[in-house]
Amino acid sequence: MVDLSKLRSDSVKVGVERAPHRAILKCLGVTESDMSKPFIAIANSYTTAVPGHMHLNRLADFVKAGIREAGGVPFEFNTIAICDGLTMGHKGMHYSLPSRELIADSVEVMVEANRFDGLVLLTNCDKITPGMLMAAARLNIPSIVVTGGPMLSGVFKGRRVDVTAIFEAIGEVAAGKMSLEDLKMMEDYAFPGCGSCNGMYTANSMACITEALGLSMPGCATALAVSSAKLRIAKESGKRIVELVKRDLKPLEILKLEAFENAIMVDMALGGSTNTVLHLKAVANEAGVDLPLSLFDDLGRKTPHLCDMRPSGPYDLQELDAAGGIPAVMKELRSLIHLDMITVTGKTVGENIKDAVVYDRRVIRPFENPVHREGGIAILTGSLAPKGAVVKTAAISPKILVHKGPARVFDSEEDAMKAILAGEIREGDVIIIRYEGPKGGPGMREMLSPTAAVAGMGLSDSVVLVTDGRFSGATRGPCIGHVSPEAAEGGPIAVVEDGDEVEVDIPKRILNLLIDEDELEDRLKRWKPKPPRVKRGYLRRYSMLVRSADEGGTFKYL
Repeated sequence: MVDLSKLRSDSVKVGVERAPHRAILKCLGVTESDMSKPFIAIANSYTTAVPGHMHLNRLADFVKAGIREAGGVPFEFNTIAICDGLTMGHKGMHYSLPSRELIADSVEVMVEANRFDGLVLLTNCDKITPGMLMAAARLNIPSIVVTGGPMLSGVFKGRRVDVTAIFEAIGEVAAGKMSLEDLKMMEDYAFPGCGSCNGMYTANSMACITEALGLSMPGCATALAVSSAKLRIAKESGKRIVELVKRDLKPLEILKLEAFENAIMVDMALGGSTNTVLHLKAVANEAGVDLPLSLFDDLGRKTPHLCDMRPSGPYDLQELDAAGGIPAVMKELRSLIHLDMITVTGKTVGENIKDAVVYDRRVIRPFENPVHREGGIAILTGSLAPKGAVVKTAAISPKILVHKGPARVFDSEEDAMKAILAGEIREGDVIIIRYEGPKGGPGMREMLSPTAAVAGMGLSDSVVLVTDGRFSGATRGPCIGHVSPEAAEGGPIAVVEDGDEVEVDIPKRILNLLIDEDELEDRLKRWKPKPPRVKRGYLRRYSMLVRSADEGGTFKYL
């Protein structure tokens, strides 16, 4: 236990020379008796610009109540938050992944400048949660994460609708399968309220991973944004952070290699977003843990896919929560996961899941009778991706797990989208979208617009998409992203030409450009880098500092 007479915050509030500091604190409403208590930061990504975050101010009130009840003093500050759905398909998406680094930096700056004793990270969506996790690992002070929870599913004309349905509807309209009137009606029903999108998209994948890592309370990931359970978890997390400060239990005691392996295996069982590979590597980098891409594939081959979740399956987060949530999933994986890892509860994973029960075997399948024998994400390598590429196998039809076809090459998402909507893509084509990586984009944009358009036009069983950018957690079909090295760094994807044959063999983990080796070497020698797309501002600095997707898209230290 920590001696509470010797806290980090004492450097701000103890001693004659700190009279000015105490005066400023008293201006904030801090009382004399509060000065001896732990000072707890709440990093809140509340904003009225993002549906997943528009309710976090209410959750913050419950976190504060828990902190006060346990004998701490809460101090709230905000971070930025970007909604990938709102930034999809236009210039705004360039800023989504780069915002992750800004979030981590801003939390670091506030906590270190104010010398807080503990940290509650109140978050929810795609890049905000990993940014917060990166900050927790970097700061290594007692920390706990409260994810804001998923939203309810929308219902339109008797069927469940969500972000996938509304994006794919664009392709359905282009193909004459849906009227503009129905599209307009769907807009009114797709998102019924606050919370992260309802399926196993990136936001919810990261929430589930956070719980699996041991950094949030059991049940936190799947408790609905609108539920009273979420309010109770927020309050309990506020109480718990004070205990973590007293015990001096820090993130790096939790974020061991084995905890990351647990998170990867849970992600594989859930069939989560491919973006989790990028983010887990970034968090591990801050924690000083080596997570090679090969580890994801090794664990994926032995971890069964247990939950057939949206967007590729029928079940949403509300149903996963009712089925027992992440504790039940982890209990089903108990023969594989590391049960002795410590968590923010102060207990081990094994102790946390001891009483977990699977209430619905349709949603959480038995270990012996999975949806798929292997996990939902695979790592491909080959002459087109020497340093790896990522694909969500859980979202692919068995018809196109193995494919050879001619390349249709585009140097931007916009160019590809025009060709798709103009009906220029044929069955069997391999769409190559390049110069969209971390450096080349810059910002490694998600490609939900073209993938959804392909699906909406009925081509998702016959057309493969390959990019050095990313795919949304809402993407389904044979969509291969994170190709490394990226085009902007002179990777082989930069020299693919229209008509080149591309080989994809997902069971064998192969992604090859089928041209002669001498021809490939000659093309790479003749390749010249393109001028940077952005000449000033944060994106220019980002493009100069960011590393490849196989390194998590993290910054290099100069």
